[in-house]
Amino acid sequence: MLNGVKVRSIYATLQRQLFYMIPEKWDKIYLYAAVLEKINRLQTGEMFFYYYPKGLLKKNPVNVYEIPSKFNIDEEAYMKLVNQLYDTIQLLRKEFEKAGEKLWTNLTISIENLKFSIEYAYEDLEKSYYSSYDRHIIWQYKYLDLSLERLSKKDRKMLENYIVEEQFQNRETKKHVENMYQKNVHNIVEYDKVENVNQEEEYKVEQTVEEVEEQKENKMTFDKYERYKIRKEEKQLDKYELYKLKREEEKQKEIEQKEKLIHSIEQKDEKKNQILNFNP
Repeated sequence: MLNGVKVRSIYATLQRQLFYMIPEKWDKIYLYAAVLEKINRLQTGEMFFYYYPKGLLKKNPVNVYEIPSKFNIDEEAYMKLVNQLYDTIQLLRKEFEKAGEKLWTNLTISIENLKFSIEYAYEDLEKSYYSSYDRHIIWQYKYLDLSLERLSKKDRKMLENYIVEEQFQNRETKKHVENMYQKNVHNIVEYDKVENVNQEEEYKVEQTVEEVEEQKENKMTFDKYERYKIRKEEKQLDKYELYKLKREEEKQKEIEQKEKLIHSIEQKDEKKNQILNFNP
């Protein structure tokens, strides 16, 4: 099993990317990715991953593609992170190719109990009886304890056939497991609260709900922006946080432009009122 310095560096990058993309505390992460080569070595593939939120009660796994809507994150920016993650997986495969290792077609990453595990599989997915949709269901059954009762009759039959096949198949796989150390990795969402809420109660009574929410959002954006600037000066930001800083700077410019526009309109209204109320 290939385990050189470059590959271990890619493993570390994958961990950081996964940690960053999950906007809340979690217990377990599971990811599946496949890299398929078409004619002229054109690569296509598929990827999905889930995480289990941390909590005393057992919670259902969260699909990564639901994160933008679930946590009100810009979908376009988030999908760039998804693409960067898949690019890293492709880079990992290229390292195997450079080393002359047998090329895997798909992998499953699991992270739990401070263990990073990556399982490589080698079946020919192009000639597989199962579709990408089927593989997703099979993978959820194997790693996410997907219940048969939750499936349609057609999907249940497909999965039951797969379970029977597995008893007679000897699928080639290789596995790498390593210990992890908890690191202070920031995630894509930083949770802020408006300070001194009690002191603002009187003022809130005079405001509409929309105005209060807008004030909170602007304050949270400004606080994030200031923290990012400080950490940038101390050279503590990674490339994803630098990207986030750039977006926060753009938001600040938009806020300033809106304020200037509102001020300009107010001045024009004031002059207009002065003219209308002028009596010679």
